[in-house]
Amino acid sequence: MKHIIGIVGTNSKRSTNRQLLQFIQHHFKDKAHIELLEIDQFPLFNKPASKKLPKIVEQAVNLIEGADGVIISAAEYNHAITASLANALHWLSYYISPLKNKPVMITGASYGKLGSSRAQVQLRQILDSADIKARVLPNSEFLLGNSLQAFDQEGKLVDPDRINALESIFEEFIKFIDYTQAFLNENQKSSLKISESSKEE
Repeated sequence: MKHIIGIVGTNSKRSTNRQLLQFIQHHFKDKAHIELLEIDQFPLFNKPASKKLPKIVEQAVNLIEGADGVIISAAEYNHAITASLANALHWLSYYISPLKNKPVMITGASYGKLGSSRAQVQLRQILDSADIKARVLPNSEFLLGNSLQAFDQEGKLVDPDRINALESIFEEFIKFIDYTQAFLNENQKSSLKISESSKEE
């Protein structure tokens, strides 16, 4: 069973992005162990001269490094990701690379119709940056619009079409994790062969 970290991309206490990750966590519990990671307690990034990470960031790094993949649910404000998510990503790329080559699936919920679409585009660009270099699931995004009306009192998505779309994307993500791991393993083997060949010469 896959171990996946779900990053709540906001510090809001009543976010529908948290609700979405909680639904994913429960709905796919037979396919993956999904652990939610809150970022609301991350201190404001200040580029410490000591390069020492706050303890809470170190704990997040350990969780991400030990996971098979990551799901980030991105809230959107003014066509962008939240300041808290940007802050967390700054910490998670400060002389460390826990997201490097890590398979990442992006989701997002918003009160409006677009489902954080612009924030997701921006997040893809950030995750592709030189200091992060995550492996983002291509050509797939889950956009949950009108999110205040999207869940019932038990926190379940009410629209069968949205559930079917999410199931399809999650299945792609599980396969993407396997493909990525196989590719990286093969790459490592090839690098070792080249290194051994160079030593013989």
